[in-house]
Amino acid sequence: MSGHNKWSKIKHKKAASDAKKGKIFSIHVRLITIESKKAKGDKNAPGLRAVIERAKADNMPNDNIDRAVAKGAGTGAENFEEVLYEAYGPGGAAILIEGITDNPNRTTPEIRHLLSSHGGNLGTQGSAAWAFVRTNNEWQPTALVPLEEADQESLLKLLEAIDDHDDVKNIVTNADLGEE
Repeated sequence: MSGHNKWSKIKHKKAASDAKKGKIFSIHVRLITIESKKAKGDKNAPGLRAVIERAKADNMPNDNIDRAVAKGAGTGAENFEEVLYEAYGPGGAAILIEGITDNPNRTTPEIRHLLSSHGGNLGTQGSAAWAFVRTNNEWQPTALVPLEEADQESLLKLLEAIDDHDDVKNIVTNADLGEE
């Protein structure tokens, strides 16, 4: 039984967990870079300090954090910016998609394509935000919208596809998915 040893099993599990860590770390790097640019590299600035603490809570190595701070403070840093997309999914559920991108001209069509291929559509600014209220830097729906089972399944597939996009940081919907 060649190829069926303990290491081959561990290797696949490690690859999956490393991929999840990599996505989380890349989001933290982008957030640290943005905050470092705002704070001009001052690690004592409240915004940068808060982002660094969140990264450390996710076990991000200190050398990665230091590189991200230096990248944001330097003049050759990429220009990351935070974006907010408002959309409607299957069954009319409002969706807010928060992201961090270095090129919104690339990210917007990619998000639009993901939405249209899963039965959703991208809205204009303010078209879906009315269904949410922002508290403690998080979006909360003002009221939950019930969905039929088919629409709920389509929406879950859409949310999973959007979450897999590298530039997406957070997704919020006002659909009642029965997870709470």
